[in-house]
Amino acid sequence: MVWSLIRRRRADARRPVPDACTPGRHALSTPRLLFYAPVTQLDALAAIATGADPEAQRWQGNQADQVVPDADIRRSLLRMRPADATRLLTNPELAEPFEPGPEMPELLVCVRRDTGRYAGCLELDHDRGEIGGNLAPDHRGQGLGAELFLAGALWAHGHVGLPTVRAGTATANVACRRALERAGFVPAPGPPRHTLPDGRELDSVWFQHEGAVSTCARA
Repeated sequence: MVWSLIRRRRADARRPVPDACTPGRHALSTPRLLFYAPVTQLDALAAIATGADPEAQRWQGNQADQVVPDADIRRSLLRMRPADATRLLTNPELAEPFEPGPEMPELLVCVRRDTGRYAGCLELDHDRGEIGGNLAPDHRGQGLGAELFLAGALWAHGHVGLPTVRAGTATANVACRRALERAGFVPAPGPPRHTLPDGRELDSVWFQHEGAVSTCARA
């Protein structure tokens, strides 16, 4: 649960889990996770839901319009799989293509390879060279945080062409700090305090990851 942003790009809903980069979108994988730019509204809502629970918001402090506040709706979204968007006849809008706003940072939604269920998300601010990410509640405590942040580094270096990517988190968020370290991030200078959207201030630590740069088919 690293501080950052949210959302991403429309695409063809007939292919709910893209497995390769194409012009206009990114996709990548780790041993247990698949990441891709959201295709449908369901993808985008599920990505938000992965970090909308009270445990995640302890560290992120987002405003109400940046989360899915109803716990039952969050659980329903996170029980779904991407292909469910085309089967929800009572909510056909969930199958509509996702269109990000012009100022939104880039987003990858994450699913488990073994179950196909939504598991988390990654966000990237190109201008600041910073990533953020979440794992859904049922996918925490399983060592997936390191895979999540390693994917974020690979995305930044090998798909977007950033030589350095940074991430900031609360000093007290030990699980996040350990996940970043296992993903190869090292301590870096950064602001010692961070103000959350809800006004709370937390002591913060910063990390960075260096890597060889290249760009994928999206470029």
